[in-house]
Amino acid sequence: MLHQLWRDLRGDPADLRTVRVGGTTGLASPLPVEALAVATATVHRLAAVGPSGAALEVGSAPPGDGQLVLDARHVAADFASEALLRVDGRPAAGGFAPLSRFWPTSDGWVRVHANYPHHRAALLRALELDDDDRAARAVPAALLHLAALDVEERVVAQGGVAAAVRTPHEWVASPMGAALAGAPLVDLHCRDNDAATGSGTDAVRPGPGGRRSRQLARGVRGARVLDLTRVIAGPTGTRALAAWGADVLRIDPPHLPEAEESLLETGSGKRWARLDVASGAGRQRLEELLAGADALVHGYRPGALARLGLGEEELAERHPHLVVASLSAWGTRGPWAQRRGFDSIVQAASGVAVMTGAADGSPGALPVQALDHAAGHLLAAAVLRGLVLRRSTPATTWHAHVSLAGLARWLLSQQVSSQAPAPAEGLRASDLERYLVDLPSPSGTVTVVRPLGAPVWQAGLTPSNPSWP
Repeated sequence: MLHQLWRDLRGDPADLRTVRVGGTTGLASPLPVEALAVATATVHRLAAVGPSGAALEVGSAPPGDGQLVLDARHVAADFASEALLRVDGRPAAGGFAPLSRFWPTSDGWVRVHANYPHHRAALLRALELDDDDRAARAVPAALLHLAALDVEERVVAQGGVAAAVRTPHEWVASPMGAALAGAPLVDLHCRDNDAATGSGTDAVRPGPGGRRSRQLARGVRGARVLDLTRVIAGPTGTRALAAWGADVLRIDPPHLPEAEESLLETGSGKRWARLDVASGAGRQRLEELLAGADALVHGYRPGALARLGLGEEELAERHPHLVVASLSAWGTRGPWAQRRGFDSIVQAASGVAVMTGAADGSPGALPVQALDHAAGHLLAAAVLRGLVLRRSTPATTWHAHVSLAGLARWLLSQQVSSQAPAPAEGLRASDLERYLVDLPSPSGTVTVVRPLGAPVWQAGLTPSNPSWP
């Protein structure tokens, strides 16, 4: 997998000879979670401090003896980071809401996601239940009277998030599973702006905010990264970029709630603001932020930014200097490309839940939210590589895409181990204490997993205005 990922990221295969991995992660699973975790963390590190890393000064050599050493147990802590969060010394992991779980149906199992109030309300509407605590207690009985696929379609139709539990064979044979076949794990590609405009490099225009008055960052240190992501995968990727020295500004819409523990755990080193990009004033401010940014990382579903006039072509036209990295649950093609999804939902739909299930036939899960964390490392790696590639291709816009479903497909394509999925003893907090660090934040002292190989952030998430310094 490591070679495949580095090739997708347009890296030099010779760079891989510098990699050394120490120890094991302890991430026990019948699926190759350790291989996924180590490979994605490695390409992230390579993209930062490998022979042509974005965190190096131009023309400088990698630090030390040129070897990139990765502590596998630190990788495990990184992949379990949300479970290790403490605020003022108290455990602060959020976990799943009571309705966010596997439920038996009339013919199998379904996984629903109801952590957010609007998704909980959508689930209850789909089951024709009122949105109150008494109705929530009626959910199990209501689901037992419906087929799993029926539940899935009803919830999705109401704007909610659910997936019938499928076997790997059922998923691969489905139209959505087939659409994922052959797609790279990281789709890093460039758009030739000269060819598109028929002009030379002087076609790079300033756009709103006078972007050309500030020299483009030649690496990640000092690069401005606009973060339009939520939950785990995207925010962990941009958190890593902040550790390497990027100025990361996270923007959230004012009307969508986000759990405080999620913001704190993924917000290290970032500034945070709210902005309604659907309003006229908000849209203008977003254009100014894009004009002043070096990279955009977003988790909008495919086509959503295009509806705001910020599709791939529009971004290349108005902001040709940007490196753009995007994340989705299901990829950019196929009948589910527009669907909402989370790590747990992708595990259920793709067959991962079946392969990690119990002997009694009940579905299971990976020992950590590995799809999210692997995607975060790949997003960080893609931005780092894009910043490096931009040095030699000033007339191109670099775009990257990562999907959770693509990573699940890779896991399921590997030979299944007979190893039992339970004793993941490497995830005990007491064993991982040496990888934790305390940071000051407006919410108190937050204890988080220190970054992999990067300098420690100076502070936790810091509220800010939606602007660049």
